[in-house]
Amino acid sequence: MADSFPPAQTPEQPLRAALIQLNVSDDPDENLRQVLGMFRTAVASGANFILTPEMTNCLSSSRTHQGSVYRHEADDLTLQALRQAAKEAGKHLLIGSLGLLTGDADGRFANRSFLIGPDGEILARYDKIHMFDVNVSETEVYRESAAYRPGEAAVVADTSFGRVGMAVCYDLRFPHLFRSLAQGGAQILTVPAAFNDTTGRAHWEVLLRARAIENGCFVLAPAQTGFHREAHGRGRRTWGHSLAIAPWGEVLADGGTEPGVTLVDLDLAQVGRARGRVPAITHDRAFTAPDGCSDGRPDGDTA
Repeated sequence: MADSFPPAQTPEQPLRAALIQLNVSDDPDENLRQVLGMFRTAVASGANFILTPEMTNCLSSSRTHQGSVYRHEADDLTLQALRQAAKEAGKHLLIGSLGLLTGDADGRFANRSFLIGPDGEILARYDKIHMFDVNVSETEVYRESAAYRPGEAAVVADTSFGRVGMAVCYDLRFPHLFRSLAQGGAQILTVPAAFNDTTGRAHWEVLLRARAIENGCFVLAPAQTGFHREAHGRGRRTWGHSLAIAPWGEVLADGGTEPGVTLVDLDLAQVGRARGRVPAITHDRAFTAPDGCSDGRPDGDTA
């Protein structure tokens, strides 16, 4: 494949990222107070790119409760408050994702990530493409697609410090999505997550490092952590360990298992250096797929 991808941007200022690690409940108001407090801590620490995890507004196992507290994008108080916070601070903010009403006929919600500019405007939206429909064990079964509609489009967004490719949680297991983001010019891949505790222990770090290495990108992955209590459901446990990974695969920062803010300084020139050493994103070749697949990807997967 020819090297015809967008050139890397030169950042206007040094980039200090802040990964906010949350332990949210099923109460959006309570969760908003938590995230705003950590946002202020990140700003005071000099961060100019602040990231929150998947489901920043609410983590609930009850579809009925989700339907009662979720709002349409235009009415969501968490989105409004965080946009205002970004504007007041003059910082870029990735809201890892929010659960939102969609008005779809089947009643399914959106799991939507937002990139907010320092003026408080929405620079990009990304709806999670891959749904977490898995059987972790006999007693732990998830069917995300029953409650959430999948997105259909990969998203790369320009900022003053570089290009950001957006993904969410279970997307991490689909490397062709990340390849498309890198070939679309992304220098930073964001993977906000509420990663399952069992699969997180086994797979979280190695998958994030692989996505960074394969594509010569920084990976920033803010995470939910701990046991998430619910007034209207069974609760669940997430892995934590928000991670920042360098383009050569080094772990730059690990948020551990407690809620908090993890800071990391990024030198985006490392992207060019890593890709210069191993320019794999320019070496993809077309091939004939095995029976049952299309273009080297599983049937029905359009990411």
